[in-house]
Amino acid sequence: MLRIGLTGGMGAGKSTVARILAELGAVIIDSDVIAREVVEPGTEGLTALVAAFGPDILAADGSLDRPALAAKAFGNDEARATLNSIVHPLVGKRTTELISAAPSDAILVQDIPLLVENGLAPLMNLVLIVDVPAETRIRRLVEFRNVSETDARARISAQATDEQRHAVADVLLDNSGEPGAIDPVVRQLWKQRLVPFEENLRTATPARRKELRVVPANPEWAAQAQRLIARLWVACGPAASRIDHIGSTAVPELPAKDVIDVQITVADLAAADGLRDALGAAGFPVRPDITADNPKPTAADPAGGDTALWAKRFHQSADPGRLANVHIRVAGSPGQAFALLFRDWLIADAAVRAEYLEVKREAEAKAAGLTGAAATLAYLDVKEPWFDAAYPRAAAWRGSVER
Repeated sequence: MLRIGLTGGMGAGKSTVARILAELGAVIIDSDVIAREVVEPGTEGLTALVAAFGPDILAADGSLDRPALAAKAFGNDEARATLNSIVHPLVGKRTTELISAAPSDAILVQDIPLLVENGLAPLMNLVLIVDVPAETRIRRLVEFRNVSETDARARISAQATDEQRHAVADVLLDNSGEPGAIDPVVRQLWKQRLVPFEENLRTATPARRKELRVVPANPEWAAQAQRLIARLWVACGPAASRIDHIGSTAVPELPAKDVIDVQITVADLAAADGLRDALGAAGFPVRPDITADNPKPTAADPAGGDTALWAKRFHQSADPGRLANVHIRVAGSPGQAFALLFRDWLIADAAVRAEYLEVKREAEAKAAGLTGAAATLAYLDVKEPWFDAAYPRAAAWRGSVER
């Protein structure tokens, strides 16, 4: 099951996106709908709200008068916290029931207005943000929902900022255009990313790149890596002692293959093996055919030729829209230490960065026209000799820094 988090500010048009996804076959779990269900007449939720905010939040027929509740609940942080403490656990319980009832091959979309505020993004395989500037959303609320401007601004100010939403967004869906403009964008996302992602997740298949190509540095790589790391922390829990963005995409302004590399540090390989299922469910299936780095015996590290010391577990992202490699290594092992050292060396030394980029360009040229394993082997044939020589150089640099 592929779990998608869908959110955006009030008036952004989440319901429009959810409707399109439902038409395409997604299972929609709408937190607003559930929030209404759990406070219907006769429910424990409505009883608790009356006890907290008074009987004047009820309409004449005994149902919840939502504008009356909003006037009280959105007036200050304490009142809003009280409302959330009553409604959110009930919504969570019902949401869990609906998720459990969904088919195993579902693309399940959770429409959650407060996804960002409640820190739920790392629990999803992917987060979609419907993005509309705040002033446009305020105008829509006033014109189309008959909300006063004062009330609209108060509600929006109580939610996450655009910057906070962007920080967790795997996909930003611009819905500030004309009605209907977002429809083909969502349909393309469904076909090209969501459906393949679900199939890869269900079959434990890593997403594959079409070609091996070095691209200009992307300033978004760091933020993308942090989103992946947040999901990996949820999957790993205490089994991981640290999770780091490594490799070329962790080096600002360095061109690289558009693949994020992340290293999970664990106590031993048994702990790494114990993470296999959790990482797979989080969207990172294992590559059982890759269990070690290429050992690098050098004068500085004579034990480097011992394959066992370079052993690791290797997972890759199932998301075709964000390729990623996840290396799980034992704390203090040569591979674990070198991954961090190499990243830091590149960041610190511009000359080494330029040298490494030249090697990458040469490797890219050798792999040109090849695909799959053949392209990877051709690429590594160029890079690996340089890495073997770079290992003692990086160690020497570390020694000079520490002196």
